[in-house]
Amino acid sequence: MNRNAAVALHSQISDWIRARIASGEWPSNYRLRTEPELALELGVSRGTLRRALTTLIREGLLKQVQGRGTFVTSTLIEPAIAQKLSTLSEDFASQGVAVETRVLSAELIEAPRPIASLLDVVPGQKVLRLARLRSTSNGAVALLFNYVRTDLTPGIEKIDFGLNSLFGTLEDRYQLKIASGRRTFTAEEASSEVAAELGVAVGSPVQYLEQVTYLDDGRPIEYSDVWINSKMLRVTSMLARR
Repeated sequence: MNRNAAVALHSQISDWIRARIASGEWPSNYRLRTEPELALELGVSRGTLRRALTTLIREGLLKQVQGRGTFVTSTLIEPAIAQKLSTLSEDFASQGVAVETRVLSAELIEAPRPIASLLDVVPGQKVLRLARLRSTSNGAVALLFNYVRTDLTPGIEKIDFGLNSLFGTLEDRYQLKIASGRRTFTAEEASSEVAAELGVAVGSPVQYLEQVTYLDDGRPIEYSDVWINSKMLRVTSMLARR
Protein backbone atom coordinates (compact mmCIF):
# COMPACT_ATOMS: atom_id res chain seq x y z
CA MET A 1 0.00 0.00 0.00
CA ASN A 2 1.30 3.43 -0.98
CA ARG A 3 0.34 5.85 1.79
CA ASN A 4 1.67 8.81 -0.21
CA ALA A 5 -0.52 8.15 -3.22
CA ALA A 6 -3.55 10.30 -4.01
CA VAL A 7 -5.69 7.15 -4.12
CA ALA A 8 -7.33 6.24 -0.79
CA LEU A 9 -6.02 3.14 0.98
CA HIS A 10 -9.34 1.30 0.78
CA SER A 11 -9.39 1.86 -3.01
CA GLN A 12 -5.83 0.53 -3.29
CA ILE A 13 -6.88 -2.59 -1.37
CA SER A 14 -9.91 -3.07 -3.62
CA ASP A 15 -7.67 -2.82 -6.70
CA TRP A 16 -5.16 -5.24 -5.15
CA ILE A 17 -7.86 -7.82 -4.56
CA ARG A 18 -9.40 -7.28 -8.02
CA ALA A 19 -5.99 -7.94 -9.60
CA ARG A 20 -5.64 -11.28 -7.79
CA ILE A 21 -9.11 -12.36 -8.85
CA ALA A 22 -8.55 -11.27 -12.46
CA SER A 23 -5.21 -13.10 -12.67
CA GLY A 24 -6.70 -16.33 -11.33
CA GLU A 25 -4.44 -16.26 -8.27
CA TRP A 26 -7.63 -16.14 -6.22
CA PRO A 27 -10.05 -18.42 -8.14
CA SER A 28 -13.79 -18.84 -7.64
CA ASN A 29 -14.69 -19.96 -4.10
CA TYR A 30 -11.23 -19.03 -2.77
CA ARG A 31 -11.51 -18.13 0.92
CA LEU A 32 -9.73 -14.96 1.97
CA ARG A 33 -7.71 -14.84 5.17
CA THR A 34 -9.54 -13.50 8.21
CA GLU A 35 -9.97 -9.74 8.50
CA PRO A 36 -7.41 -9.40 11.35
CA GLU A 37 -4.85 -11.45 9.40
CA LEU A 38 -5.43 -9.57 6.15
CA ALA A 39 -5.36 -6.17 7.85
CA LEU A 40 -2.07 -7.08 9.55
CA GLU A 41 -0.56 -8.28 6.26
CA LEU A 42 -1.52 -5.06 4.48
CA GLY A 43 -0.62 -2.81 7.39
CA VAL A 44 -4.03 -1.13 7.55
CA SER A 45 -6.82 -0.83 10.09
CA ARG A 46 -9.70 -3.32 10.05
CA GLY A 47 -12.04 -0.42 9.27
CA THR A 48 -10.10 0.44 6.12
CA LEU A 49 -10.00 -3.22 5.07
CA ARG A 50 -13.71 -3.68 5.75
CA ARG A 51 -14.52 -0.67 3.55
CA ALA A 52 -12.57 -2.25 0.68
CA LEU A 53 -14.29 -5.61 1.17
CA THR A 54 -17.73 -3.97 1.28
CA THR A 55 -17.03 -2.33 -2.09
CA LEU A 56 -16.13 -5.67 -3.66
CA ILE A 57 -19.14 -7.40 -2.12
CA ARG A 58 -21.40 -4.77 -3.66
CA GLU A 59 -19.68 -5.34 -7.01
CA GLY A 60 -20.39 -9.06 -6.72
CA LEU A 61 -16.73 -10.12 -6.67
CA LEU A 62 -16.81 -11.30 -3.05
CA LYS A 63 -19.42 -12.82 -0.77
CA GLN A 64 -19.50 -13.30 2.98
CA VAL A 65 -20.88 -16.49 4.52
CA GLN A 66 -21.85 -16.29 8.18
CA GLY A 67 -19.47 -18.26 10.33
CA ARG A 68 -17.27 -19.28 7.40
CA GLY A 69 -15.60 -16.16 6.07
CA THR A 70 -15.24 -14.15 2.86
CA PHE A 71 -15.04 -15.92 -0.50
CA VAL A 72 -14.40 -15.05 -4.13
CA THR A 73 -17.73 -15.30 -5.90
CA SER A 74 -18.16 -18.24 -8.24
CA THR A 75 -18.58 -17.32 -11.90
CA LEU A 76 -21.33 -19.94 -12.02
CA ILE A 77 -24.53 -19.83 -9.99
CA GLU A 78 -24.85 -22.85 -7.71
CA PRO A 79 -28.47 -23.31 -6.60
CA ALA A 80 -29.60 -25.76 -3.94
CA ILE A 81 -32.30 -27.27 -6.15
CA ALA A 82 -30.64 -30.69 -6.01
CA GLN A 83 -30.70 -30.67 -2.19
CA LYS A 84 -33.99 -29.14 -1.09
CA LEU A 85 -37.37 -28.14 -2.51
CA SER A 86 -36.41 -24.56 -3.25
CA THR A 87 -37.09 -22.66 -6.45
CA LEU A 88 -34.54 -21.01 -8.70
CA SER A 89 -35.82 -17.58 -7.70
CA GLU A 90 -35.41 -18.43 -4.00
CA ASP A 91 -31.88 -19.71 -4.61
CA PHE A 92 -30.97 -16.61 -6.61
CA ALA A 93 -32.27 -14.39 -3.80
CA SER A 94 -30.38 -16.33 -1.10
CA GLN A 95 -27.13 -15.92 -3.06
CA GLY A 96 -27.72 -12.23 -3.69
CA VAL A 97 -28.01 -12.73 -7.45
CA ALA A 98 -30.20 -10.18 -9.23
CA VAL A 99 -32.52 -12.01 -11.61
CA GLU A 100 -35.09 -10.88 -14.15
CA THR A 101 -38.13 -13.03 -14.90
CA ARG A 102 -39.85 -12.59 -18.26
CA VAL A 103 -43.23 -14.24 -18.75
CA LEU A 104 -43.39 -15.73 -22.24
CA SER A 105 -46.98 -16.96 -21.90
CA ALA A 106 -49.60 -17.74 -19.25
CA GLU A 107 -52.70 -19.50 -20.47
CA LEU A 108 -55.28 -22.10 -19.57
CA ILE A 109 -54.99 -25.23 -21.70
CA GLU A 110 -56.47 -28.70 -21.70
CA ALA A 111 -54.05 -30.94 -19.86
CA PRO A 112 -52.26 -33.31 -22.25
CA ARG A 113 -52.67 -36.94 -21.19
CA PRO A 114 -49.14 -37.47 -19.75
CA ILE A 115 -49.33 -34.26 -17.70
CA ALA A 116 -52.90 -35.02 -16.61
CA SER A 117 -51.68 -38.36 -15.25
CA LEU A 118 -48.84 -36.72 -13.32
CA LEU A 119 -51.17 -34.06 -11.89
CA ASP A 120 -53.89 -36.62 -11.16
CA VAL A 121 -56.55 -34.79 -13.16
CA VAL A 122 -58.88 -35.91 -15.94
CA PRO A 123 -57.33 -35.60 -19.44
CA GLY A 124 -58.63 -32.40 -20.99
CA GLN A 125 -59.15 -30.67 -17.65
CA LYS A 126 -57.95 -27.07 -17.66
CA VAL A 127 -54.51 -26.36 -16.21
CA LEU A 128 -52.34 -23.27 -16.21
CA ARG A 129 -49.44 -23.44 -18.63
CA LEU A 130 -46.85 -20.87 -17.56
CA ALA A 131 -43.71 -20.24 -19.62
CA ARG A 132 -40.97 -18.03 -18.18
CA LEU A 133 -37.35 -17.10 -18.86
CA ARG A 134 -35.01 -16.30 -15.96
CA SER A 135 -31.94 -14.17 -16.70
CA THR A 136 -29.12 -12.47 -14.82
CA SER A 137 -26.97 -9.59 -16.00
CA ASN A 138 -24.79 -12.18 -17.77
CA GLY A 139 -27.62 -13.63 -19.87
CA ALA A 140 -30.40 -16.22 -19.87
CA VAL A 141 -30.11 -18.93 -17.22
CA ALA A 142 -33.24 -21.07 -17.34
CA LEU A 143 -36.34 -21.66 -19.46
CA LEU A 144 -39.29 -22.90 -17.39
CA PHE A 145 -42.62 -24.42 -18.35
CA ASN A 146 -44.96 -24.98 -15.38
CA TYR A 147 -48.31 -26.75 -15.43
CA VAL A 148 -50.53 -26.00 -12.43
CA ARG A 149 -53.86 -27.48 -11.34
CA THR A 150 -56.56 -24.83 -11.57
CA ASP A 151 -59.20 -26.74 -9.61
CA LEU A 152 -57.13 -25.85 -6.53
CA THR A 153 -56.08 -22.40 -7.74
CA PRO A 154 -59.05 -20.56 -9.30
CA GLY A 155 -58.05 -17.37 -11.10
CA ILE A 156 -54.32 -18.15 -11.07
CA GLU A 157 -54.04 -17.24 -14.75
CA LYS A 158 -54.60 -13.59 -13.75
CA ILE A 159 -51.48 -13.44 -11.55
CA ASP A 160 -48.49 -11.50 -12.88
CA PHE A 161 -45.70 -14.05 -12.54
CA GLY A 162 -43.16 -11.56 -13.73
CA LEU A 163 -43.52 -10.00 -10.28
CA ASN A 164 -44.76 -12.94 -8.19
CA SER A 165 -43.16 -16.34 -7.59
CA LEU A 166 -45.19 -19.45 -8.35
CA PHE A 167 -44.54 -21.25 -5.05
CA GLY A 168 -45.10 -18.03 -3.12
CA THR A 169 -48.46 -17.57 -4.83
CA LEU A 170 -49.54 -21.15 -4.11
CA GLU A 171 -48.55 -20.86 -0.46
CA ASP A 172 -49.64 -17.29 0.31
CA ARG A 173 -52.61 -16.58 -1.93
CA TYR A 174 -54.11 -20.07 -2.05
CA GLN A 175 -52.91 -21.26 1.38
CA LEU A 176 -51.62 -24.52 -0.08
CA LYS A 177 -48.88 -26.30 1.85
CA ILE A 178 -46.16 -27.55 -0.48
CA ALA A 179 -44.50 -30.51 1.20
CA SER A 180 -42.42 -32.52 -1.26
CA GLY A 181 -41.30 -32.94 -4.83
CA ARG A 182 -39.56 -35.27 -7.23
CA ARG A 183 -36.85 -33.92 -9.50
CA THR A 184 -35.03 -35.73 -12.28
CA PHE A 185 -31.95 -34.26 -13.97
CA THR A 186 -30.73 -35.31 -17.40
CA ALA A 187 -28.51 -33.88 -20.13
CA GLU A 188 -30.08 -32.95 -23.45
CA GLU A 189 -29.25 -31.21 -26.71
CA ALA A 190 -30.90 -27.81 -26.98
CA SER A 191 -33.84 -27.79 -29.36
CA SER A 192 -34.36 -24.79 -31.62
CA GLU A 193 -36.91 -23.31 -29.17
CA VAL A 194 -34.72 -23.83 -26.11
CA ALA A 195 -31.60 -22.59 -27.92
CA ALA A 196 -33.33 -19.41 -29.06
CA GLU A 197 -34.51 -18.52 -25.55
CA LEU A 198 -31.27 -19.42 -23.75
CA GLY A 199 -29.06 -17.81 -26.37
CA VAL A 200 -27.07 -20.96 -27.15
CA ALA A 201 -26.44 -22.90 -30.35
CA VAL A 202 -28.93 -25.56 -31.43
CA GLY A 203 -27.66 -28.92 -30.19
CA SER A 204 -25.64 -27.42 -27.35
CA PRO A 205 -25.69 -29.44 -24.10
CA VAL A 206 -28.21 -28.17 -21.57
CA GLN A 207 -29.45 -29.52 -18.26
CA TYR A 208 -33.04 -30.69 -18.27
CA LEU A 209 -35.01 -30.82 -15.03
CA GLU A 210 -38.38 -32.56 -14.72
CA GLN A 211 -40.35 -31.94 -11.54
CA VAL A 212 -43.60 -32.93 -9.86
CA THR A 213 -44.55 -31.01 -6.70
CA TYR A 214 -46.87 -32.42 -4.03
CA LEU A 215 -48.97 -30.90 -1.24
CA ASP A 216 -48.89 -32.12 2.34
CA ASP A 217 -51.92 -34.32 1.68
CA GLY A 218 -50.12 -36.09 -1.17
CA ARG A 219 -51.96 -34.41 -4.05
CA PRO A 220 -49.78 -33.21 -6.95
CA ILE A 221 -50.13 -29.48 -7.58
CA GLU A 222 -47.52 -28.65 -10.23
CA TYR A 223 -45.50 -30.25 -13.00
CA SER A 224 -42.61 -28.50 -14.71
CA ASP A 225 -40.06 -28.82 -17.50
CA VAL A 226 -36.95 -26.71 -17.00
CA TRP A 227 -33.99 -26.26 -19.35
CA ILE A 228 -30.86 -24.77 -17.77
CA ASN A 229 -27.98 -23.04 -19.53
CA SER A 230 -25.05 -25.19 -18.40
CA LYS A 231 -22.58 -22.36 -19.00
CA MET A 232 -24.43 -20.14 -16.53
CA LEU A 233 -25.57 -22.45 -13.77
CA ARG A 234 -24.10 -25.51 -12.07
CA VAL A 235 -26.14 -27.92 -9.96
CA THR A 236 -24.25 -29.17 -6.92
CA SER A 237 -25.38 -31.84 -4.42
CA MET A 238 -24.19 -31.93 -0.82
CA LEU A 239 -23.95 -35.55 0.29
CA ALA A 240 -23.57 -37.26 3.64
CA ARG A 241 -22.50 -40.86 4.23
CA ARG A 242 -24.82 -42.66 6.67
